[in-house]
Amino acid sequence: MHSADELNQAAMQIILSAGDCREMLNEVIDMLTSGATDDDVDVKLRDAKKEIARAHVIQTDMIQESIETDILNTTLLFTHAQDTLMTINSEVNMVTNMIKMYRALRAGREG
Repeated sequence: MHSADELNQAAMQIILSAGDCREMLNEVIDMLTSGATDDDVDVKLRDAKKEIARAHVIQTDMIQESIETDILNTTLLFTHAQDTLMTINSEVNMVTNMIKMYRALRAGREG
């Protein structure tokens, strides 16, 4: 069972990784609209996805332990971290789809 302090430390790691992901996603959009190469955009998006995956692993480890011990232990900060993680995960999906749409529209103009 994790202590409240351990949960809060994990929560802060989740929030920081998710926040870093969000910053990278904003950079991806800026790169996309400022004429960066597709390869550069793809690398930055891949880096953002690695950050959100890092946050997700922390969350999953904490949840897995609670399943194994059958003890529910949480804090308000950990709940906030989970909410932040899921919100930014949705942003990853939206930005990924925006890139596809942008490239399809660009290809239509060029063709």
